[in-house]
Amino acid sequence: MMHTRYFDLRDTKGQQKIIEDQISAAADILRQGGLVGIPTETVYGLGANALDAEAVNKIFEAKGRPQDNPLIIHVPDASWLERYCHDVPPQAYLLAERFWPGPLTMILPCRDIVPAQTTAGLPTVGVRCPNHPATLRIIAAA
Repeated sequence: MMHTRYFDLRDTKGQQKIIEDQISAAADILRQGGLVGIPTETVYGLGANALDAEAVNKIFEAKGRPQDNPLIIHVPDASWLERYCHDVPPQAYLLAERFWPGPLTMILPCRDIVPAQTTAGLPTVGVRCPNHPATLRIIAAA
């Protein structure tokens, strides 16, 4: 049975204990294979643990998204690239330094830990660092 919870994280300078509790709760949902609606600098997205094939399948199901349309992995900073990608060129770090956080998605060769569901079976994965403080904190905590 699915439960919906709402966390208002628009005021990231508000009551810090409440914000920390909400970020922790959202991260727990992701770790447990659930879905979380999260803001980026351009849109709200539906997030899941990109390394959990079942959680990724929930995104496709919830959105009615074609399974041949790969998802993007969101990271809190460039130091996470090596977790999900191999053969990361030096230029990727230069781009990240200049444009992250922000609306730049880099397509890089993915590691074996990234399930085929996330990449739509491709040998590459899109990686992005969103420019929203609450989202970055949720990603890092998850």
